[in-house]
Amino acid sequence: MSTLTATPETPETAPATPARPAYRVTGRRVLASEWAKLWSLRSTWITLGLGLLFLVAFGVIAASHYKSNLDSGRHMDRDFATATAVSLSLFGTNFAQLALGVLGVLVTAGEYSTGMIRSTLAAVPRRLPVLWSKAAVYGLVALVVATAGAFVAFLVGSRIVSGTPAAMGLGHAGVVRSLLGAGLYLGLVGVIGTALGALLRSVAGGISVLVAALMLVPGLVSLLPTSWQGDIDPYLPSHAGESIFALTHDSTALSPSAGLLVFLAWTALALAGAAYRLLRSDV
Repeated sequence: MSTLTATPETPETAPATPARPAYRVTGRRVLASEWAKLWSLRSTWITLGLGLLFLVAFGVIAASHYKSNLDSGRHMDRDFATATAVSLSLFGTNFAQLALGVLGVLVTAGEYSTGMIRSTLAAVPRRLPVLWSKAAVYGLVALVVATAGAFVAFLVGSRIVSGTPAAMGLGHAGVVRSLLGAGLYLGLVGVIGTALGALLRSVAGGISVLVAALMLVPGLVSLLPTSWQGDIDPYLPSHAGESIFALTHDSTALSPSAGLLVFLAWTALALAGAAYRLLRSDV
């Protein structure tokens, strides 16, 4: 009778087990990747700088113009005559939103133009985390830059108009809320730009739709019958956004909280469209 003897396994004879990958795709690593890509682009620094410059410079220019007209006794139009330090300091918001929105488009559409999106989605095959990370990273950056610019513009502008009917300080009711609202609005504009870039996959197309939504559509709505304007105007992206940081509101404007909800709905709609195309279309 023969006896089978089991041979003990040694490190040399043990079957090889597949090695685990050194890295796993996690939300934090996707965020870190998008953060690194954002700051590696020269356009990021230039466009953020322009957005900050527009916000501060135009606010200071508006405050200086108000002060100059008041001192010289020249006639001021109704908007300037009823202006406050907040409204004067945030005069550059309409210009800053273009710079920050355009950079948002470049964040996503730029990768489609260069073909880098293929490498990105090969590393993160689930796709949607890429979109959420791009929107979150750039939205946060735009929010910080815009909020800082709003406070700087107000601090400088309030010193210029000190001693005038427009004078206000940070302690006045609603001032801090307005400045924070301006930063939040511009941060969300950046997120919408990011979503439009992913949805249209074209830098020119994304910028065109962004400019049309924020600047051209309100002008076209003003051509509609007056009875229609009151039902449409407050819910346009630009007008809903303005109500977030406006210090005072008339009967035709939304309240700050209602304006924020409407603008968040527009932002969610843009992101939903971008997510749908990212999942359904090849890159």
